[in-house]
Amino acid sequence: MRGLEAASGTLEPVPALERPDLLAAPVLAALKGLPDDAAGACGVVEIDPDLADTAAFCEAYSSPMEASANCVVVAGSRSGEQRLAGCVVLATTRADVNGIVRKRIDVRKASFAPMDLAVELTGMEYGGITPFGLPEDWPVLLDPAVVAAPAVVVGSGIRGSKLIVPGAVLAQLPTAESLEGLGR
Repeated sequence: MRGLEAASGTLEPVPALERPDLLAAPVLAALKGLPDDAAGACGVVEIDPDLADTAAFCEAYSSPMEASANCVVVAGSRSGEQRLAGCVVLATTRADVNGIVRKRIDVRKASFAPMDLAVELTGMEYGGITPFGLPEDWPVLLDPAVVAAPAVVVGSGIRGSKLIVPGAVLAQLPTAESLEGLGR
């Protein structure tokens, strides 16, 4: 798949929709909901599930860290109401959880959601959580550097594969917002 090679390192991506077995159910549904040209630009690679963590993946498959993007689930509450968001930043940065994210989701204190809660609410495996297929009422907050990237590696909803997608495709997700300063 042209344009995705630099991010995929030694792996050869195939069109994501041709390998539904490598995608969690909510991720597959989200990809099918994209315009055909966007969905067609998304590749998937099968990996060793023990190498799903970003640093291990990049080292094992010669994928550059600056071409990987991490999706973290952030939680906070206001007046007893829990508020959640998916935050996507390049792996070489960290999400500004208690600055930019806290203000955007309008909570007093924001933090990473507990692993069991993130897994339960997303329907994805820990270590494979991705912006594709997050609950419809969550904002998907994107650092502008992710959107500008020609291709980034993100989770596929399972630990046994990774999606490789143009950053601009992430901006087409229904609840996506680009937030300046999200990644620090």
